[in-house]
Amino acid sequence: MEKTQNLSPALQPHQDLVDKLKSSGQSFIFDAEDERTDEYAHFYFLGIYDGKEVLFDAVLYTLRMQHESEMFEIAEHKAAKHFPHYKKIKYEEDENGNLKTLDDLEEEIGLYMAEVMMELEEEGEVKVKEHVELDLNHDFGIGLDVGLHIDKVTPTIIESFIRDFNSDKLVFDPGFYSFQTHSEDLET
Repeated sequence: MEKTQNLSPALQPHQDLVDKLKSSGQSFIFDAEDERTDEYAHFYFLGIYDGKEVLFDAVLYTLRMQHESEMFEIAEHKAAKHFPHYKKIKYEEDENGNLKTLDDLEEEIGLYMAEVMMELEEEGEVKVKEHVELDLNHDFGIGLDVGLHIDKVTPTIIESFIRDFNSDKLVFDPGFYSFQTHSEDLET
């Protein structure tokens, strides 16, 4: 991690979050506005950067989730090139909460993207690895983007990450990974 000498005002801790974090007695608090899943969490924690206490605004996700996201982005890019009238698929719900039927073009684009993703998966073309990326130009505090080779993002995993990150003992798995879609994912 490259450290700078002068922190911009945007890197000063957001006092409300700092106060909430300190009064919670916990090492982190979840972002209340961002939905948490088994493979993704958005949270805040305190640490030291350039000799000063700062608020870290972190997202932590599994490598499986990152892999699927990167495959989707590639498929979306290829679909935009393939279809002259490409448009992003927008899933909308009707008044009963059921998904509305896609129009013909959206259906065709969706099928094309699914084929591209299956090919990428079969060929193992997309590979991901553990990482932490710092964002010093964040709205407030320091942004962290963290991908780990774990099955689930749990409070215990987050605690361990924070402890290792703050003590400069974070060790990354050097491997590159590619994942296969679970058969139950294909059935839904």
